[in-house]
Amino acid sequence: MTQVKICGLMTPDDITAVNVAQPDFVGFVFAPGRHQIDPQTARNLKSLLQSSIKTVGVFVEESVTDILEIYKAGSIDIAQLHRPSTGTEIKQLQRAGLKVIQVFEQRPIDSQSPADYLMADSGKGSGRLLSLNDVPHLKRPFILAGGLNPDNVQQAIQTVQPTIVDVSSGVETNQKKDVQKIIQFVKHAKEETYNENFIK
Repeated sequence: MTQVKICGLMTPDDITAVNVAQPDFVGFVFAPGRHQIDPQTARNLKSLLQSSIKTVGVFVEESVTDILEIYKAGSIDIAQLHRPSTGTEIKQLQRAGLKVIQVFEQRPIDSQSPADYLMADSGKGSGRLLSLNDVPHLKRPFILAGGLNPDNVQQAIQTVQPTIVDVSSGVETNQKKDVQKIIQFVKHAKEETYNENFIK
C-alpha cells in the first residue's frame, strides 16, 4: 500500500487534521517560504502528533550541523534534503540516526545515492504536476511530490507506483490546510474508507 506524507504543517489545527486522517509522515519546513516554521514550533507540534506518524524536516541550505541539532532536539525523524548533497553528508546524518530523503528537482535521479528514499519533485512548493510518464520506475524506496491533490493522486500512483506520495498545497484551501482535503487525499491514496463522523 502506498504511504502518504502531508507536508507544510504549521499549526495545532494542522496536527489535529492529520491525527484524524492518519498519514504515515508529516513534514515541517525549516527552509524559507510560506510554510516555514522554527525548531521550537516544530517541537511543540510534534508533541501533539500521534506517535505512529513520523516527522520529516525539510531543508534547503541548512548545514549538516544545523540539521543534526534539530534532530537531537527531538523535532524530526527524517531529513529531506532539497539540495545537491554528497554521499558523505548523507551518511553523516544516517550515522546519527536520521533517515534521509534526497530530492531531485527537475534533474536526473541518482539511483546510486546512499539516501534511504529518493524523491522526484517538480520544485519546492511549485504546485506543478510532474510529467508522470517521465518519472523512472525505481527498485528502491521512492517518493513522488509536486502538484498532487485528492483528484489526481490515484492516477499518479497507478502510473508511477511510488512508495510514498507527498502533498502540501494540494490539500489546502485559501493557503490553509483543509481537513476534508487531507482526509480525501489519504483515503484516495490508500483506497480506504474513513468515517467522516470523526470530523467536527
